[in-house]
Amino acid sequence: MSDLLDVRLFTSVFITLFVIMDPPGTVPIFLGLTGAMSRKQRNRAARQAILVAFGVIVVFALFGQQLLQYMHISLPALQASGGLLLLLVAMELLTGKMEEAQPSGNGKVNVALVPLGTPLLAGPGAIVATMVYVKQADHADAWVAIALAILAVHVCLYLAMRFAGLIHRVLGESGTTLVTRVAGLLLAAIAVQMVADAVIAFVQTA
Repeated sequence: MSDLLDVRLFTSVFITLFVIMDPPGTVPIFLGLTGAMSRKQRNRAARQAILVAFGVIVVFALFGQQLLQYMHISLPALQASGGLLLLLVAMELLTGKMEEAQPSGNGKVNVALVPLGTPLLAGPGAIVATMVYVKQADHADAWVAIALAILAVHVCLYLAMRFAGLIHRVLGESGTTLVTRVAGLLLAAIAVQMVADAVIAFVQTA
């Protein structure tokens, strides 16, 4: 088994992505974004978000470096743009505009794709971390370890969101509204931190 899988690398990649993508931390934000949806719609949103996040991570793992170089985009620029997008979403959660825009969960904007799938789950942090690990991989067992770690983290993310409906039923409408506001505040803090990190990176590379 050790010949086919680098256990140490698998553990390193899994822990890194788990901390960055934070499955437990996505639950209140997921509830905030899907609070007006039915149970069936919420489960579908969870599947779509995971598929989008997984697809984005895989694409950047395989072609990310070439894509950014071709478009002359730096990693700090990618991080700053993701932070600004999350900040807009956080403002909608804090002001209740997200619920107004989606009274029945059938709004024109699919929150499972943006901002949930990306940049919340598959954000700049996860993308950059994956690209770094892929760049360092030089053996087949390393590639297997990275692939399995990415898959394992996304399974954890799906399970966290899949059972978010149970939390929604326990909290009720008032509790979910409260969680939505708290999630908006936390998401705003995450967004500001992303932008601040991007600015620091810009200054250091200037």
